[in-house]
Amino acid sequence: MAGGILITGVYGQLGRALAGVCTERGIDFEGRDIDTLDIGDAAAVTGWIETSKPYAVINCAAFTAVDDCESDEQLSSRINGTALGYFAKACNTVDARLVQISTDYVFSGNGDRPYRENDPVAPVSVYGRTKLRGEELTADARHHLVVRTAWLYGHGGRNFVEAIRGQIDSGAKRLKVVADQRGSPTFCDDLAETLLDLISADVGGVVHAVNAGETTWHGFAVAIASLLGKNVEVLPVGTGEFPRPAPRPAYSVLDTSRLLTVLGHSMPPWEDALARYLEATCAS
Repeated sequence: MAGGILITGVYGQLGRALAGVCTERGIDFEGRDIDTLDIGDAAAVTGWIETSKPYAVINCAAFTAVDDCESDEQLSSRINGTALGYFAKACNTVDARLVQISTDYVFSGNGDRPYRENDPVAPVSVYGRTKLRGEELTADARHHLVVRTAWLYGHGGRNFVEAIRGQIDSGAKRLKVVADQRGSPTFCDDLAETLLDLISADVGGVVHAVNAGETTWHGFAVAIASLLGKNVEVLPVGTGEFPRPAPRPAYSVLDTSRLLTVLGHSMPPWEDALARYLEATCAS
């Protein structure tokens, strides 16, 4: 395994996408998930990394149930925060690069322009605060990269696209979807390609990576229904119609200027990414 890549959370949507892209590119990798690695176990993390001696560790594992984080801050802190200290220390021992997947939730969501990497962070939820702690501990690794992303969907898991498709397939003729939250829907396959490109280009620090463009959840749902060729009424509603334990950022569009600078290209538009995802899932 020496010289390859380690991927945590490999059963998740992004982990699966990374495994697929590594295979396509002929990159040696090993993936683990909760059944074979508890990332909150310092000895387990250290043993795996020091034995494998990878050149990069990509941490896709996280406690991402945003509302559940509000009621279990201890678990959220252990997985999204503290664990990254173990990764950083072990990566320093074998001189590996640590890549942490972070989130738009580190920002308050009160902005009116896309957030840049150096904008002030001000998370308003337990999930956001614990992911920010994870970023801080990731920076203890000599070679580190924090990639903030948002509104992820991909193959092999629950996501917004499948939730909308599921409602339509079950006969719904009218959907109510939040129209006062803005962001950039991001396809895991595109993000996986970008992560490996960033590692290959030896990029460090913090980078924002989302599919180009922005919309609301309502706009996203309208596009999904249209691409599926379904005649469904999608009604715009306010966040207040769907009260949740964890506050959602009203505006979480991420500025990807640095991504363009370091790689020479941006990620594809979100509309194009959605069309490719739906084409692939419909074909299968």
